[in-house]
Amino acid sequence: MSYRCRKAMPALLLAFAFIMDAGAAYSQPAQTDDTLYRQINARIKQMTLEEKVGMLHANSSFTSGGISRLGIPELTMSDGPHGVRMEHGRDWRTDNDHVDDSATYLPTGVCLASTWNPALGYAYGAVLGSEANARGKDVILGPGINIIRSPLNGRNFEYQSEDPYLVSRMAVGYIKGVQDQDVSACVKHFLANNQETERGRVNVIMSERALREIYLPGFKAAVTEGGVYSVMGAYNKFRGEWCTENRYLVNDILKGEFKFKGLLMSDWGAVHNTQEALWNGTDLEMGTDLMGRAYDKFFLGDTVISLVRKGMIDEKLVDEKVRRILYVMYRIHKFGGRKPGAFSTKDHFATARKVAEEGIVLLKNDHLLPLKASDIKKLAVIGANAVRLQSEGGGSSQVRTRYEITLLDGLKNLAGNAVDISYSPGYAIVKNAGIDQELIDSAVAAARRADVVVFAGGWTHGYNNYSWTDNAFDAEGTDKPDMTLPFGQDQLIAAVLKANPRTVVVMMGGGPVDMTAWVEKAPAVIQAWYPGSEGGNALAEILFGVVNPSGKLPMTFPRRLAESPAHALGQFPGDSVNVHYTDDIFVGYRYFDTWKIRPQFAFGHGLSYTTFGYSDMQVTAGKQGATVGVTVSNTGRVAGAEVVQVYVKENVSELRRPEKELKGFVKVFLRPGESRKVTISLNRQSFEYYNDLKNRWVLEPGAFTILCGSASDDIRITKVVRIN
Repeated sequence: MSYRCRKAMPALLLAFAFIMDAGAAYSQPAQTDDTLYRQINARIKQMTLEEKVGMLHANSSFTSGGISRLGIPELTMSDGPHGVRMEHGRDWRTDNDHVDDSATYLPTGVCLASTWNPALGYAYGAVLGSEANARGKDVILGPGINIIRSPLNGRNFEYQSEDPYLVSRMAVGYIKGVQDQDVSACVKHFLANNQETERGRVNVIMSERALREIYLPGFKAAVTEGGVYSVMGAYNKFRGEWCTENRYLVNDILKGEFKFKGLLMSDWGAVHNTQEALWNGTDLEMGTDLMGRAYDKFFLGDTVISLVRKGMIDEKLVDEKVRRILYVMYRIHKFGGRKPGAFSTKDHFATARKVAEEGIVLLKNDHLLPLKASDIKKLAVIGANAVRLQSEGGGSSQVRTRYEITLLDGLKNLAGNAVDISYSPGYAIVKNAGIDQELIDSAVAAARRADVVVFAGGWTHGYNNYSWTDNAFDAEGTDKPDMTLPFGQDQLIAAVLKANPRTVVVMMGGGPVDMTAWVEKAPAVIQAWYPGSEGGNALAEILFGVVNPSGKLPMTFPRRLAESPAHALGQFPGDSVNVHYTDDIFVGYRYFDTWKIRPQFAFGHGLSYTTFGYSDMQVTAGKQGATVGVTVSNTGRVAGAEVVQVYVKENVSELRRPEKELKGFVKVFLRPGESRKVTISLNRQSFEYYNDLKNRWVLEPGAFTILCGSASDDIRITKVVRIN
């Protein structure tokens, strides 16, 4: 974890205790599925066909139909994955929006993943579930767990990682946290929604091996370990069939292999055909463009009634979909005994702050950080992102929050009385506006007068307040054109560094930028993501050493876009009809490490204000896998946390495998001089790969190298073992 140098841990434990106590106070007697299905089937027998079909589709923008005659309420949904979205009524009109409360704006999904702390995943989910419950929501539409395949995807900020194992571990905690608050999580977008360009029609073509090794594991863990109650189908096609009504993905894998018991809902407007939706697993249709028609004209509306009446569809198929919807309702105690939620509380904002503290990543530090207030008389803050509010951007994940602390706010809160802080925007957030030399000159003058400069730049959210803006970079419905910093920031950063080499560069956004124009001259670089309501306070405390950073990158930062595997080996975004994933299993670090390409910053990379040593590695192999033990020591002068990462390499294999693959990790806090033995278990599946010549998972007996380190490119200690 990243920890405050002052006593913050007790407060965090109290916050977690509050969440757990609230759950205990309203815990329900455990009900078996058999008990639930008896109650569900009894309700279904009371329904008319029309009532059943009314439950299969929306009856407003974010609700599905209930049956008042039988006391069955509507199912109410809300975006989004990092905060409950503002209310806007039952229709899609924006002139009647109403918000009488404001949510906690949690750091975005990629920041959560950067904590590498599954316990925080649970706390994060518990905040979302509690606030959704307090707002009368039954389903929170998150987490988003699509693999980060390209740096250009406009929704990478919502997602978590390029690595399926890290995604799995963070998603399971998130889901359990939500659902322990009597709210259903909804894992999305199933499957391969890895771009926004032509998302509503592009056909994804990938190998079975890539599907099984890279793109499915997070969803499998969400179902088999997280017990998620609902899944959202994606907009795109997969191997020629729409994902939401894809027999192989939904019926064969999700509901068959994974034994998913909940409901598969469409993304909004993702259903295309009544028969295919009925037969291929769609349980609930949401958001179809009505073009002025009534909700009963959805694909799963009146047409279904006609098909059943004509004998073309067995009513039992409808019953099965209703059964799944009711299963979710019973699991979240929709019919009574539901625990209360809480909204926008002090504890919830404390969790947001903790996630930001642990998720912000120190990428580079040449002895500039942490700053010391006693050594600084004048601090120049430069960059429009130092004051920009990000919470209401990004598309469907927008959040209206009670407050949002910007970086400038945070610096003033922490050091304002002791340090003279000035602010210059340096650039204007206007797309395609070119370089504003007057703003650059003003920023350079401020930099020259200052002892230290903190520059805040990077990407920005677009799509604010339901309307598209001309600054849409990290946003639903759009992908970035390239990795080049917008608004003339490269020229600005270079000029500021020349004027004052003591400059900290803080990048915000959902992923990497091309830093090659200035990164060698920058003494310190921080990746702040979109850090939520308390992000400015967390950033300030990291800059001044009150918090020791411990975030680790959940994705590789390439030096240039052409080095990213989706662009070097595969296709992105395709030809508007098809996109071929010829990068196959070599996503992210799997590509960089295998092809020996040096990225700007590697997967798992993240610096600390202290140092850590690794020693005494022991690996015990058995029939069920292996156990890895290693001693980690804090060899520096301040308390901090290290993420111990365990990778596996098969030394000789029938099919080519990546150089190494993440199979375990643990985050450990150590005081100065403290050592601790950590143990990480690797199950049998940690050594398997999917052989698509044999169409099955295989474990080939032989030698495996176990690699333990601080990042994909920072392996500290290895052992070779034989697995049979």
